[in-house]
Amino acid sequence: MQKSVRYNEGHALYLAFLARKEGTKRGFLSKKAAEASRWHEKWFALYQNVLFYFEGEQSGRPAGMYLLEGCSCERAPAPPRAGAGPGGARDALDKQYYFTVLFGHEGQKPLELRCEEEQDGKEWMEAIHQASYADILIEREVLMQKYIHLIQIVETEKIAANQLRHQLEDQDTEIERLKSEIIALNKTKERMRPYQSNPEDEDPDIKKIKKVQSFMRGWLCRRKWKTIVQDYICSPHAESMRKRNQIVFTMVEAESEYVHQLYILVNGFLRPLRMAASSKKPPISHDDVSSIFLNSETIMFLHEIFHQGLKARIANWPTLILADLFDILLPMLNIYQEFVRNHQYSLQVLANCKQNRDFDKLLKQYEANPACEGRMLETFLTYPMFQIPRYIITLHELLAHTPHEHVERKSLEFAKSKLEELSRIMHDEVSDTENIRKNLAIERMIVEGCDILLDTSQTFIRQGSLIQVPSVEKGKLSKVRLGSLSLKKEGERQCFLFTKHFLICTRSSGGKLHLLKTGGVLSLIECTLIEEPDAGDDDSKGSGHVFGHLDFKIVVEPPDAAAFTVVLLAPSRQEKAAWTSDISQCVDNIRCNGLMTIVFEENSKVTVPHMIKSDARLHKDDTDICFSKTLNSCKVPQIRYASVERLLERLTDLRFLSIDFLNTFLHTYRIFTTAAVVLAKLSDIYKRPFTSIPVRSLELFFATSQNNRGEHLVDGKTPRLCRKFSSPPPLAVSRTSSPVRARKLSLTSPLNSRIGALDLSTSPASSSPTTTHSPAASPPPHTAAVLESTAVDRAGVESSPAADATELSPCRSPSTPRHLRYRQPGGQAADSSHCSVSPASAFAIATAAAGHGSPPAVPQLLQKRLAQTLRFNNTERICDKEFIIRRTATNRVLNVLRHWVSKHAQDFELNNELKMNVLNLLEEVLRDPDLLPQERKATANILRALSQDDQDDIHLKLEDIIQLTDCAKAECFETLSAMELAEQITLLDHIVFRSIPYEEFLGQGWMKLDKNERTPYIMKTSQHFNDMSNLVASQIMNYTDVSSRAIAIEKWVAVADICRCLHNYNGVLEITSALNRSAIYRLKKTWAKVSKQTKALMDKLQKTVSSEGRFKNLRETLKNCNPPTVPYLGMYLTDLAFIEEGTPNFTEEGLVNFSKMRMISHIVREIRQFQQTSYRIDHQPKVTQYLLDKALIIDEDTLYELSLKIEPRLPA
Repeated sequence: MQKSVRYNEGHALYLAFLARKEGTKRGFLSKKAAEASRWHEKWFALYQNVLFYFEGEQSGRPAGMYLLEGCSCERAPAPPRAGAGPGGARDALDKQYYFTVLFGHEGQKPLELRCEEEQDGKEWMEAIHQASYADILIEREVLMQKYIHLIQIVETEKIAANQLRHQLEDQDTEIERLKSEIIALNKTKERMRPYQSNPEDEDPDIKKIKKVQSFMRGWLCRRKWKTIVQDYICSPHAESMRKRNQIVFTMVEAESEYVHQLYILVNGFLRPLRMAASSKKPPISHDDVSSIFLNSETIMFLHEIFHQGLKARIANWPTLILADLFDILLPMLNIYQEFVRNHQYSLQVLANCKQNRDFDKLLKQYEANPACEGRMLETFLTYPMFQIPRYIITLHELLAHTPHEHVERKSLEFAKSKLEELSRIMHDEVSDTENIRKNLAIERMIVEGCDILLDTSQTFIRQGSLIQVPSVEKGKLSKVRLGSLSLKKEGERQCFLFTKHFLICTRSSGGKLHLLKTGGVLSLIECTLIEEPDAGDDDSKGSGHVFGHLDFKIVVEPPDAAAFTVVLLAPSRQEKAAWTSDISQCVDNIRCNGLMTIVFEENSKVTVPHMIKSDARLHKDDTDICFSKTLNSCKVPQIRYASVERLLERLTDLRFLSIDFLNTFLHTYRIFTTAAVVLAKLSDIYKRPFTSIPVRSLELFFATSQNNRGEHLVDGKTPRLCRKFSSPPPLAVSRTSSPVRARKLSLTSPLNSRIGALDLSTSPASSSPTTTHSPAASPPPHTAAVLESTAVDRAGVESSPAADATELSPCRSPSTPRHLRYRQPGGQAADSSHCSVSPASAFAIATAAAGHGSPPAVPQLLQKRLAQTLRFNNTERICDKEFIIRRTATNRVLNVLRHWVSKHAQDFELNNELKMNVLNLLEEVLRDPDLLPQERKATANILRALSQDDQDDIHLKLEDIIQLTDCAKAECFETLSAMELAEQITLLDHIVFRSIPYEEFLGQGWMKLDKNERTPYIMKTSQHFNDMSNLVASQIMNYTDVSSRAIAIEKWVAVADICRCLHNYNGVLEITSALNRSAIYRLKKTWAKVSKQTKALMDKLQKTVSSEGRFKNLRETLKNCNPPTVPYLGMYLTDLAFIEEGTPNFTEEGLVNFSKMRMISHIVREIRQFQQTSYRIDHQPKVTQYLLDKALIIDEDTLYELSLKIEPRLPA
C-alpha cells in the first residue's frame, strides 16, 4: 500500500492564516466537484503561489489547497443546461463567469471555478496567472537558452584558440627553418666572395679621403633634413596643425569640465533629492524631481562615453582622428531636444519647489558642498543648454585649421551640418514654446479662462490699457469728457491683441482680469477697423472734437448675432497709431488667407499655407534666400538669410502680410540698407507696376486671357462682376451669408457701398438662386495663384437697370480712362467676346512673389479650369487688366507706408529729406485720376499723420522739467513723502526711457569710443541712473547720527517698494544699487538699527532685480506685468550686445542674416512697447527739483571717506 505524502501541516495552517488575512485575492467561488457536475461554493484565499479554500468565510481550517506554480488559467465556456428551467434562472446561469486552472501534467485534473461577475473573474484569473510564476519560468527558459548559446560560443572560441595556437607553433617551426637556410646561404656567399685586399694595407691618404667624403655626405644629409624640417615648421600647414591640435586639447579639457559639472548635478543634487523624495516626509515629489532634472542623467552617461573616447584619441597623439567619435555621438544628441524644450518649465518647477521651506533648506545644504564652488542648482541646469552651440563653434574652428585634402574634412563638415540642423530645430522649438508659454501666462491671468489662447497658432502681438467709451441707443456715443475720472476709472480696459483675436478685459481691485461678458473676445475675421470717423457722421464729428481724435472703432459682425461697435480711446496718438496699425495688419493677414481658403476649398482641401507653398521660390532655399523651419504669422517658413532685393520683394508682397516681418524689416533696415532705397522700391512699384511684377506672373496672365477668348456662354445665368476690388482682400462671403451684409475691408476704414468701392466680397447673382463658386486649380511651382472670379452683388444690381450695370462693372469703371480700356481688335462689338481676365486673377498676378527665370508652362487642366471660371455676361467683355494691376500695386505701397508712418514715426522726425520724399510720393498718389475712394482716403490719412508737426505735445520732456524746477521752491528730503518721491522718480525715469529713439539700439553704439555722439539718449539714461543712485547714497551719508541714517534707509526702501508697485524696476535698481555700495553696505551699526521688516523687504526687491541668470527674475516679472512699466535698460543692452557679438550681420555669401535682425527686432519691440504707454502721474516741481539737484550728489571717493569717518575700520 502506497504511503501518503507527508508535509509540514503546521506551516501549511500558518500560511492559510496569512492567506485569510493578507491574501492577494480573497472571495467566494464555486468549485466543481470531481465526482459529478455539481458546484460547491467555497471561500478561496490566494497567498503567494498557494490557493486555499475554506468551507466558509469564518472557517479557521482550510478544506484544501492547490500549489499554483507552473499552472495556467484560462476562461472556460459555460456548460450546457440539461433541463429547461425558468427563463430567469437560465439567464442568471448564462451570466456567470467560468474559468479553469490547468496544472500542466497528466496526473492532475484541472480545477474548474466560476463566479458571479465577469470583472471578479478577470481579477481572479490575473491573480492566479501572477501566482503561477509563468513569466518567471518563461524568463528562466530564455535565460537558459542564452546560457546554452553562450556556452556554445565559448566552446567554439576555445576550439578556434587551439587552432590558432597550433598555427603559431607551425609558423615558429617554419621561421626557425628559414633562419637556418639563411645562415647556410650567407656562409655559401662568404665562401664564393672573391679575394679582397686587407683594409690595413690600404693607403692612408685614401683612408683620409674616404673619411672626409663620409663626413661630408652625413653633413649634407643632416643639413638637408634640417632645412626641410625648419621649412615645414614655418609653413602654414604646420601652423594650422598646431592650432588644430590646440583646439582638440582645449575641447578635451572643456569636455572633461562639462562631464564634471554633470557629475555634480547628478550625484550632488539629482540622486540625493530622489532619496529625499522617498523619505517619510518628502520635501519634494518624484514627479517634481523628474521635471527639474529631466534627462540630465542620460546626458551625463552619454558624455562620459564620449570623453573616454576623446582621451583614447589623445593617447595616440599626434595622430588625432575625431570624426568617427562624432559619427557615434551625433545620433544620440537628440536627447538634448527634450532638455532644451522643457528647460524653462524645469526652472519654473524649481522656483515653485523653493517656496517649500524644507526643500529650500535642503537645497542650500547641497549647494554648500565644496564641489559646487558656490554655484546654485540653476547654474548646473543651464550648462547643457550651451553644449550643442559649443560643439558647433569647436567644429567651426577645427574646420578652419583642417586642410581641404585632410582625411577628416568631409566627416567634420557633415558633423557640423548635422549639429547646426539640430541647433535650429531646438531653437525653433524653444521659440514655439515661448509663444505658448506667453499665451498660457495671459490665460492664467484671466479668471474665467480663455480657450482661444490654447490654440498654438495664436501669436501674441501687443497688450496695453485702453478706455472703452460707453454707447447709447442707435450706436451714438455718449457725450463724455475725456478728462472725466468716471470714464477713466469705469471705462479702462486691459486689451490683448493676437493674430486671430482681440481680448478686452476689466481689472478687479485684486488685480485679476475678467473678460467682458459682451464683446470680450472679438474674432478679427468678423471685425472692421475704422481709424478715423467718416466726415459725414455727425456723431463721429462730435467724438473727434471731444476725444481729440484719439478714438477708433471696431465694427463686429458676428454671423449668429447682431452687429455691434466697440469704441476704444488711446492715451496718445502714438499709441493709437500703434494699436490701429497692428489691428489692421492682423485683419489684413487673416482675411487674405481666408480669401485664399475659400477660393481653393472646393478644388482641394489643402490649407492656405500649402497653397502659398505651391510656388517653390516662396519657401525653398535659393542662392539669394534661405529659410528656417520656424513658421511666421502667415504660417510660412521664416526667412533666415536673404539678399536685400529679396527682402524688399517680400516687403511689398501682399500674400505675406506678416506683422513680425514688417516690424523686423522696419526696425533693422538701417543695418543692411537705407531709407532712400526702401522708398525708391515703393515708388518704383507704384509708378511702374508692370516692371515690378514678375515676368512669370504676366505669362500666366496672358495664358489665361487667351484661353478665355474662345469660350462662349452656355446660358444667361452666369455670374457677372459688378464690384471693383482692392487689396488687401477681404474674406469672401460664405454660402450661407446674406448677400446684402457682405464683409468689407479697406486700408483704414470699411468700404462704402458706393459705386467706386473696391471690394472682393462675393454675393449671389441677381438671376441665380445660390452663390456660384468656381475655384481655380492649384497652380504649379513658379506660377502665380489664380483666385476665383467674384460674383455679382445683389444689392447693387437689383437697384439699377441693366444698362447701368454695364457702366458700373469693373471693366468700365467711371474712374478708368477711356484710352486704357481694353477693346477687341478689328472693331468687334462689345457683345461678341468675353472678358480677358477676372479681377481676382489680376489680383493674384499683382501679389505674386518676385522672381527670375522662365516659369513652366501652364498645365492644360489649369487652362480649362480658368476658361470655365472666367465666363462673364456680354455687358462685361471689356475688362481693363492694367487698371486692376495698377490699383493692386497702389494698395501694396500704401499698406507699407501706413505701417511705416504710424509705427516708425521717428524715421521721419529725424530725417526731413525722407519725410519730404514720402510727402511728394503721397501727393503724387492723390493726383492719380484713377484713384479709388478708399485709396484716396487711406492716402489722406497717411498724409495727415505724417504732416502732424507736434505729436508729442502731451508728453513732458526732461528739458521742460528742468526749466520748471528752476523756478520752484526747494524742499528737503524729510518733508517729502515716500509716495511723492516714488511717483516723481517713476515719472522722470519713464520720461528719460521714453526719449530713446530705437535706432540707437542698433550697432552697439553705446560701446564705441564716440558713444556720446552715436547714442546720446542711451548715455543720458545711463547718466540719469547713476545720478539717482548717487543721490540716494549721498542723502544717507549726509546724516551724522546712526538713527537718522537708519530712518533714511528705511524710507528709501519704502520708496523702492512703491516703485515696484508702479512697475518702475529701473527705480528699484537705482535705490538697491545705492544701498549695496561699499560706503553704505559696510555701516554695520547703521544696518543694525534698520528693522527686520525693512531688511526682508530689501532682500525681496534685490531678488527681483538681481542680475543672476541674465536677470531671470526680472524677465519673469516683466512678462506678467502690464504697461506702463519702466524696465532696466541695461538688461536689454546686454541682450543686444550678446546678439551683436555672437552673430554677423551678413553671411560669407553677402546675404543679410535676417534671423539676427528678427532677434534684435524682438528686443526693440519689447522696449518700444514699454515706451509707448505713459504714466498718469502729475508733475510736482518741488519734488523733481530735489531729485535733479546735482549739488546734493557726493562723488564715490568722498562717500567712502565719509563712511570711514562714521565707522572706522576695526584694527586687525
